[in-house]
Order: sequence, then structure tokens, then C-alpha cells
Amino acid sequence: MRRLVLPFVVALLLAGCGSDDSTPPSAARPAQDLRALAGAPAPLAAVHEQANELLDGGVDAYRARLRALRGHPVVVNKWGSWCGPCRAELPYFQRQAVEHGRRVAFLGVDAVDSDGGARELMDKLPVTYPSYKDPDQAVSAELDAVQATPATAFYDARGKLVYTHQGAYQDESKLARDIRRYAR
Repeated sequence: MRRLVLPFVVALLLAGCGSDDSTPPSAARPAQDLRALAGAPAPLAAVHEQANELLDGGVDAYRARLRALRGHPVVVNKWGSWCGPCRAELPYFQRQAVEHGRRVAFLGVDAVDSDGGARELMDKLPVTYPSYKDPDQAVSAELDAVQATPATAFYDARGKLVYTHQGAYQDESKLARDIRRYAR
């Protein structure tokens, strides 16, 4: 019996060593990140005031936010807590939101997710912007992103959707390049 139990216990201990409970340094410091965004124009400051919140209101609230952000480019990340690639790229979005957040608005869209799962992920990987709940993918349709999760939409300063990146960003430099290219 001891021979059967010992390998099982060792396997359990080793499985815990490989868990993904590490939090990226920028995600662990949301208050510091928000201080770095102080002095942003009022429409962007209003986004920062709702940092890491999960918002109701669906497509109507999302459209109203885009109208309020006219004059500023907007980057929208569609994600779900159930999506491994989404979890992997969220730290990229947080760092880019801090770097560009005084000029560019960042928003999230939490697609087809449970509130509990979404809040758990947001607690683990906080961001300096809110996310809109999207249980029926009505907001995702606005992004031209119903098929892919994650997906990222880029709006120009006039509020026009100019590009939707389908799928995950494999590295942060590609996201940064797209922000420079499309978030004008």
C-alpha cells in the first residue's frame, strides 16, 4: 500500500510546483499603475476610475462609452476567464495600458463568461480599465470578433473600427506595434 500512496503524494506535490499562481509584476501593482496614469484627459480618467470593474449594460453601454471617448483612440480586448490564451496576454494589455493610457483608452469585453470566473481572473490579473459583460456576444459583434477569443479591436480617434486582430498576441511587441499602427 505504501508503494502505491507514495508516488501519488509525490505527484500531487510536484503538480503544485507547476501551478500558474505567479502574478506579473505590473499586474500586482494596480494602485501604482493608476498613479502613473494621473493627469490623463477627463474621458480617459473616467475609464481609469473604473479600473478592474466588470460592467453591465451590454451593447448600449459599450456604444455610449465609445461615444464618450471620441477624440481618443480605443483598444478593446475581448477575453474570457475560461480562455488560456486570454490569460496569457492580459499582462501585455495591462503594461500597454499603463504605457499608452494617457493618450489611448483601453477597454475589455468579457465574453460568454460567469461573473465568478471573470472576477477571479480580474483579482489575479488586475487591469487599469473596465470590462463589459458580453454573455450573448452582442458587444463582440460590434468588434467583428464573434468567432475568436481572444480578439482585439482598434478604434481611431473618430470612433471608427479600423482593425480587429483575431486570436491571441503571442508576444507583447506585436501588440505594441499594432497600438502604434492603429490607435491613432
